[in-house]
Amino acid sequence: MRLTQIIAAASLALLSTFVMADDSAEKAIRKSLETLQLEVPVESISASPLAGLYEVKLKGSRVLYASADGQFVVQGYLFQLKDGKPVNLTEKTERLGISKLINGIPVAETVVYPAIGETKTHITVFTDTTCPYCHKLHAEIPALNKAGVEVRYVAFPRQGLGSPGDEQLQAVWCSADKKAAMDQMVNGKEIKAAKCANPVSKQFALGQSIGVNGTPAIVLADGQVIPGYQPAPQIAKLALGAK
Repeated sequence: MRLTQIIAAASLALLSTFVMADDSAEKAIRKSLETLQLEVPVESISASPLAGLYEVKLKGSRVLYASADGQFVVQGYLFQLKDGKPVNLTEKTERLGISKLINGIPVAETVVYPAIGETKTHITVFTDTTCPYCHKLHAEIPALNKAGVEVRYVAFPRQGLGSPGDEQLQAVWCSADKKAAMDQMVNGKEIKAAKCANPVSKQFALGQSIGVNGTPAIVLADGQVIPGYQPAPQIAKLALGAK
């Protein structure tokens, strides 16, 4: 059963703190989730700030909520009214999980375009060398670097593994100079590189797990995902403001 088929939760106002789920509640919730046959595994279950509602973290940082007896499972945003303003707790939790996953990618497994001068922040971009809007963003990397933003490319063959984009990305990652190979490939020049062990399929799977379904997909340092192309000034503003 797909996550999108689970009933959406209503927005909730709440006050409290997170605690771990007790054994009986966790067992009941896990049993219900097994019945739903979710496409991704459960990573953890803990009590949410709302009494009687439990937070279920899935692999890839997506979040569901469940009742203590496992009879009710909902997907949607959970809000807290703080100082009269709504705080999206679900989004905060998901961003934190995504930031840990993305910032945990070894830099050596990415194609890095360093900031010029002081490195103020970084962005991670899921890219495909056959994607026109990826080419457009690539042309604006110098502007991002001048703004103090380091750009890290990870692979996401948008047409799937085994596609022309997949072959091109593997050639880039198997090149001695990945940055130069990326530049050439984006400029329409064919490059040749011997087959090697590479992280393309792993990065593709990671992108899928956090909801990436197209390129470019930009992930800020705080885990916020920006789908699609945006001009360098706007990306830089968002990246530098990410906390």
